[in-house]
Amino acid sequence: MNIHEFLTSPADSARREGPHNKIVLSSRVRLARNLKGLAFPGWAKKVERVKTLEIIRPAVESLTLMGDSFSESMDNLTVMDKNILVERHLISREHAAKSAGSGLVLNRDESLCVMINEEDHLRMQALRPGLQLKQAWGAIDQVDTKLEKKLDYAFSPDLGYLTACPTNLGTGIRVSAMLHLPGLVLAEQINQIIQAVNKLGLAVRGLYGEGTEALGNVFQVSNQMTLGEAESDIVERLNKVLSQIIEHEENARQTLIEKKPKSVYNHIGRAYGILANAHSISSKETMNLLSLMRLGVDLGMFPDLERWQVDELFIVTQPAHLQKRFSEKLSAEERDLLRADMLRERLRSVSRPKVKPGNGSASGSDKSAS
Repeated sequence: MNIHEFLTSPADSARREGPHNKIVLSSRVRLARNLKGLAFPGWAKKVERVKTLEIIRPAVESLTLMGDSFSESMDNLTVMDKNILVERHLISREHAAKSAGSGLVLNRDESLCVMINEEDHLRMQALRPGLQLKQAWGAIDQVDTKLEKKLDYAFSPDLGYLTACPTNLGTGIRVSAMLHLPGLVLAEQINQIIQAVNKLGLAVRGLYGEGTEALGNVFQVSNQMTLGEAESDIVERLNKVLSQIIEHEENARQTLIEKKPKSVYNHIGRAYGILANAHSISSKETMNLLSLMRLGVDLGMFPDLERWQVDELFIVTQPAHLQKRFSEKLSAEERDLLRADMLRERLRSVSRPKVKPGNGSASGSDKSAS
């Protein structure tokens, strides 16, 4: 079976719902583990990486939780296959660059994914829609417990689980959530929030993790330290911070509607106008404009459009998904043309945004800003 036959359709993937999913797109808990006596992937020669893959892969496949899974060596996946997995946030960009000696095991509902020989021998992760960090932690903890009975982990009584990067030493856990924060961005409060979160020892990254920008007003918040704190405490601490960010985002949206309604409607109306009428549009611009349309859906401005339909467009307009749809090698310029065609078609039946009565008049702050 190839990866495209296995993966959930973009529409079904976009329909997955969880608590607070208006703001929290997904929750993820990842564990880093290595095997005792074997070189870390970055230091290992190809023959050693292949040997490690041959040890780990059948152990992961044998788990009941990974039944009916997709399992493959990275050298058997095409560049497009790997990029689609990155765009679905199922593997890292670093893992997409791997070939022989690295592998992937993904369960049927895409809630559990194990990357073999990424930076560490094992990078296993549980994903859930919405704010479900505790559920994700419970799921990956089960996988880890069962695998530890089958594999000999590299572990130190003083340092905990040994990892390729010192920042993952100890528990090896990375707890994160992907947040849609257009309200805080439009209210120009996002930098304050990022600074406050950083002071708490947490990291804020872009759409595809470390070193990437926050396309579509999507930010990843995660823990930075993994040593000296219990996994459950890390999960609980991040959960509390995320609850506060959700509250700040909701307040920012409410304040914007009360004090600068025309400004908000202008942003959303322009986004709709470009997406529904453009004849060439880049992936980056598309994501930023879809973010504003998603905000419009949340504010009740598109009564004939559901949030999942916008989320589906987030997926299918990305480069690899677009490439797959048209089954041919496309230049960036050709993708921009086809992306615009798709968006015009999808949004043809969507009426222009409706402004709620009473919120259409410009306030003093709106006028002064114009």
